Amino acid sequence: MARKKDEKTNVMRILEQKKIPYIPHFYEEAGGPGGTRDYGVHVARALGQEPERAFKTLVCRGASGGYCVFDIPAPDSLDLKKAAKAAGEKSVELLAVKDITAVTGYVRGGCSPVGMKKPYPTIFHQTALDFATIYVSAGKIGAQVEVEPRALLDLLRAETADLVI
Repeated sequence: MARKKDEKTNVMRILEQKKIPYIPHFYEEAGGPGGTRDYGVHVARALGQEPERAFKTLVCRGASGGYCVFDIPAPDSLDLKKAAKAAGEKSVELLAVKDITAVTGYVRGGCSPVGMKKPYPTIFHQTALDFATIYVSAGKIGAQVEVEPRALLDLLRAETADLVI
């Protein structure tokens, strides 16, 4: 089924409510994320984007029991030690796939830092601010939003840090 340009997600509604300009991007996905580490790169290329500007959202549980959200460039891997340090935790571990929806309200492959069930501490890889715009999930598989990173970080009260291996 082809995506419609006027199809809105909750992420888009939140951005509009907060008066944050964005550009929606839709893509056809065959098979979903499927466990591949390169899923974000695949999506970026399918949309003609630079993979370094496409940020994937990863949710971790800290040693304290709280959750933290990390957004890193699609081609990169999260360094758990750097992530823990940035979050002020002794350690962090990636959330199990079976827990993603319960914690965030999103499905794997469609997890956005915007509009999670609860506001969690959010940290973007420091390169987010190197670009005029970046891409994040629009909250469902097949949709992304392109947004100015400073506006997004301000909305989320997010910080930046070196998070990748």
